[in-house]
Amino acid sequence: MNAIILSALLGVVMMFSGIVLKSKPAIVSTALASLVLLLIGNLLETYGIFSIRVNTHDMLDFTKFGYFFNTLAIAATLLYVILSGKDVIKVGNYPADCFALIFFVLCGVSILSSFNNLLMMFIGIEIMSIPLYILTGADKKNLKSNEASLKYFLMGAFSTGLMLMGIALIYGASGSFGIEAVKLANAVPGGALPQAPILDVIGLMFVFASLLFKVSAAPFHFWTPDVYDGAPSVFTSFMSTIVKAAAFVAFIHLFENKATEMGNIWKMLMVLTIIATLLVGNITAVFQQSVKRMLAYSSIAQAGFMLFALYSRNDMAKEGILLYTVAYSVATVGIFAILIKMKDYTFDGYNGLAKTQPLLAACNTVFLLSLAGIPLTAGFFAKYWMLASVVKAGGAFAIWLVIIAVLFAAVSVYYYFRVIQSMYFKEGNAETTEISQGFKIGLLVMAAIILYVGINPDGLLQWFYL
Repeated sequence: MNAIILSALLGVVMMFSGIVLKSKPAIVSTALASLVLLLIGNLLETYGIFSIRVNTHDMLDFTKFGYFFNTLAIAATLLYVILSGKDVIKVGNYPADCFALIFFVLCGVSILSSFNNLLMMFIGIEIMSIPLYILTGADKKNLKSNEASLKYFLMGAFSTGLMLMGIALIYGASGSFGIEAVKLANAVPGGALPQAPILDVIGLMFVFASLLFKVSAAPFHFWTPDVYDGAPSVFTSFMSTIVKAAAFVAFIHLFENKATEMGNIWKMLMVLTIIATLLVGNITAVFQQSVKRMLAYSSIAQAGFMLFALYSRNDMAKEGILLYTVAYSVATVGIFAILIKMKDYTFDGYNGLAKTQPLLAACNTVFLLSLAGIPLTAGFFAKYWMLASVVKAGGAFAIWLVIIAVLFAAVSVYYYFRVIQSMYFKEGNAETTEISQGFKIGLLVMAAIILYVGINPDGLLQWFYL
């Protein structure tokens, strides 16, 4: 509850700071201080030291997993603002409002990590999504930004309609908005499982489709490349990392309880969705000429790997999604922070970066290797945990899914290594904007996190089990 209340209050504080503070660096400093306060508040509640007590009437269920995910999300946002805060204030005329919207997004994230009711899930997703529509169109003088914002809003409204229809049907079947409303195991004597009401299954299908849109998984991925490409780059990194991970946590939390009601339909749906997402994301990324657009398609491919946590629905899958949150968020925020500094977003724009900015090239290489899942990086163990969770879950499709995933991971190596090839093995004079020492130190810290988690993933998970 600390994270939900504090993030909302700090969002309001950031709105008023734009009126009081006239200096843009002071606004960034206020945002950083607010994030540190939010992180401390969440940690205090995590370890039972201090908590704001509110009777939620079982609409929210605060668990250790939710607390830990909130900690990772807030910490990743703190790193994001440290690295890219100066670029945020360059977008639009009201930088304090942009930071306020980021805090409101974190409020939605905190609700999604702890909802126990379908209405709270809907509220959390909307609180998280609506600020993103605004941030996408924050660069008012850029037509691509305006177009991306409109497209994102219209597609988001359509997916919201699907979700509300699904929730209505689930309520019609169970008479409750609680995610554990249909107690199948106790429905008949002896614990035999009856067939779920058809309204419940159809409702879950609608909610499933809506959440696929939120995580940019196939076949509801089509908005992702245009929105990510058109949005200001500094906000693309935020919406494609922390926000996507939060949507997956909501996905897992809901269907951990409800997937049983869909029977064999669930496994077939997950298999088809995973394969389609990996196929679309990886194959289309191969043919891109813009690094930013390539990263947009690769985010779809990464969503395909994160979907394995939904297929497995076991403890290893939960651990894997936490590792994936760290590995994917840190690496992607770092890559986009460097991308923002580039004057040319094409692959050719990176030619010779190792000569002009060797530190940027080295850190970028670490981030790309992590996304590709190369050993000794956090991305390798994130993918390993996902695949291991599938093997642990078993089933007729488990081994085939693992083989397909490994093959597509090999395809991803090609387009990630194209950037490395451009930086180190092609002649050129890559141009960047002015790079500060603080920015370089931030990149080194993030690269160190990637390598530390890659060498010692148990260190992160042991913290979770403390």
